[in-house]
Amino acid sequence: MYIKQEKSAKIQLTEDEKATYREKLKCGFSEIDDHFDDYLSAALSQFSTEAVEAYLKGASTICMIGRGVSPVLTFLEEMPDIVSRSGESIIEKSFTMVWDLSRTPNGAAIIPFLNTLSEASKRLPTEKQLDCYFDLIHHLAEKTTGSIHGFHSTIPSPGLPEFLQQSPFLLHQVSIEGLRKWVDYGIKHYNNHPDRQRDYFNLDTADSKAMLQKEQDGTLFVDNEKKLDLFMRSMWEEGVHLVPYSPGYDLLRSPVPYFTVDGMRIPDVYKGRDGVTGLDRYRAVMGHMAAHRQWSKPIVADNFSPFQRLTIEMIEDSRVEYLLMQRYPGMRKIFRALHPTPIEESCSPEEESCIRHRTTMLSRALLDPEHGYKNPIYQEYRDKFMDIMEQGESSTQEIASLGSLFVAKTRLQSDQSANMRFEDTVIDYRDDSRHMWKFIEEGDEEEMFETKRDASIDEKESEGLPPRHYNEWDYSSNTYRPDWVTLYEAKHPAGEAKDIDQLLEKHSGLVKRMKQMLELLKPQNYVRIRYQEDGSELDLDIAIRSLIDFKSGANPDPRINMDHRNDGRDIAVMLLIDLSESLNQIPNGSEQTLLELCQEATALLSWTIEQLGDSFAIAGFHSNTRHDVRYHHIKGYGEHWGDEVKSRLAKIEAGYSTRMGAAIRHASHYLEGQKADKKLMLILTDGEPSDVDVEDEALLIQDSRKAIQELDEKGIYPFCISLDPNADEYVRDIFGQKFVVIDNVEKLPEKLPTLFASLTK
Repeated sequence: MYIKQEKSAKIQLTEDEKATYREKLKCGFSEIDDHFDDYLSAALSQFSTEAVEAYLKGASTICMIGRGVSPVLTFLEEMPDIVSRSGESIIEKSFTMVWDLSRTPNGAAIIPFLNTLSEASKRLPTEKQLDCYFDLIHHLAEKTTGSIHGFHSTIPSPGLPEFLQQSPFLLHQVSIEGLRKWVDYGIKHYNNHPDRQRDYFNLDTADSKAMLQKEQDGTLFVDNEKKLDLFMRSMWEEGVHLVPYSPGYDLLRSPVPYFTVDGMRIPDVYKGRDGVTGLDRYRAVMGHMAAHRQWSKPIVADNFSPFQRLTIEMIEDSRVEYLLMQRYPGMRKIFRALHPTPIEESCSPEEESCIRHRTTMLSRALLDPEHGYKNPIYQEYRDKFMDIMEQGESSTQEIASLGSLFVAKTRLQSDQSANMRFEDTVIDYRDDSRHMWKFIEEGDEEEMFETKRDASIDEKESEGLPPRHYNEWDYSSNTYRPDWVTLYEAKHPAGEAKDIDQLLEKHSGLVKRMKQMLELLKPQNYVRIRYQEDGSELDLDIAIRSLIDFKSGANPDPRINMDHRNDGRDIAVMLLIDLSESLNQIPNGSEQTLLELCQEATALLSWTIEQLGDSFAIAGFHSNTRHDVRYHHIKGYGEHWGDEVKSRLAKIEAGYSTRMGAAIRHASHYLEGQKADKKLMLILTDGEPSDVDVEDEALLIQDSRKAIQELDEKGIYPFCISLDPNADEYVRDIFGQKFVVIDNVEKLPEKLPTLFASLTK
């Protein structure tokens, strides 16, 4: 939301400066000159340089449409005040709307649009709400223009000018969502009756007023903003920036209230419900968020599974509400009325996932001591909750422990079902809890570490990142074991970068051959993008056509330029290296260990990918039971192939076992987040998946197979490079046809980059 600036003193300009600005306004009406100095001074006092240019361009565009001086003067006079409320982007959107209307039969709607835009910006103070208003105008024009009794498309919309004339009044009566429903009713029932359509949008018919009355059932934020601001100041002794949003225009995401450091986002209208007025619903949602601001502290989300986070959010919501009700007992009645009361036996675990149902019942039990639930688990955890609260304000971390215990005690296999029960589980006055979580893995993994991990390979838990928990597939029961594997990740310690440089020098002949091949793989083609207002060169065909239109008296198309974009590779790669103990072996006929050969091959592959410009990351993994899977970051997507990455690769060591499924799932977490058309995961391994705590040899093979299937569902292409001459017995079960077995491991440094080139050509 744009913050209104204080008006500054009138800016003094020289006559030459005024003349320069006047030349940019390409409009010859003498009436403009009478007030141009005032218009310009108002714009310069609060607009950025770019906005002033857009302001003058917009006025020039409106002048060019041939509707006289009136719309130009309205635009010049009203726009500074509108910008102070809605932001500078409204300038271009406004004159673009005028231009669009001028290119249709609806030119008569231009002046009403400009005349009422200022009042509309007062009722719709955010940029998104005004965008919805503009979309509604486009929608009405599109649906009612040229559609009356099958007439030619030059028939203008009968209702659009009347709608625009009435829009200030309408926006005082209903929200933008309610206005859209009112408009849709008029389109549906009067699209083939021009006179009745005019009467409807001019509020001259009974059904028009009745439909408007129907949509008026609610409390508009814009009419109660001062009351809500006073509510926040009286309760918390601070003002909060309140930003309304329109839920009806974002049905896909179904937005809910939330807050950030720059303010609270709340719906633009609330209807009364369950004996609670719309104004009290606003007080409930704002009080709840203010309580979070007062008492909640963010915790690391990566420690918890999605089900654990859901439960922790519910209990933390109950904690801050408890503290709020202790301070302001009058809020208790509102919260109890708005909180749903799920029926205890209404969710069937045999048919659906009941995790949301259980957590909502727990939330209700924490809010209401007379909850009436018979299952003793809810009273048990209410008692534990009250024990915590009686010790003081408590903390979010204590609630996290309580939530994790509740999930562990009530977990059902059916919780994994996609058919989740939502009935009576939506607590709509609560925010989305985004403030509760810190996602350490949100950025590039190497850059997110603030502390170095000890170089010892025996260290269990990284000081930089908390552990992650992953499901593991049990083929015997055909189900996942939830949160079965604990994975620790850390940036790999560094060695000597010169060791990797020496390996590359050793293969200098191969590097020269690779350079010749890579020249054929680098992107060369450019695609022409036509119909651009700004571009790198003139599109001669379109320019000539526009000139002909101009000479003929028609409106020329201003998109006479073209640009180019590179039509090249868009690939993200993850190289996942098995660092199990078996890499310390020396193959027959070789003087190097498998680990040293993997280092050479990885160095050559990294050099190859860097030359091609593809985004790539490198990680290694090994395991010591399901409780201790180690994941080592060697190169992140945000890093280049340089000395720092080389030093980590030079230091890699082999040890322990190969629990492959968890490592693949964690690597996909990073690869999935890359914005690339094609995503490739290369898995370099020398043996079948195994671990010391698993007796059934097929268990981890089948889990790895399931992890590969999950990659396919995410659009990630997996490919395995196996150094085990006996791999055909199991690797096909895991990867299908997406693998290659390198029997002569001495050839690995040469074959790996060549294989990558063939996979991505």
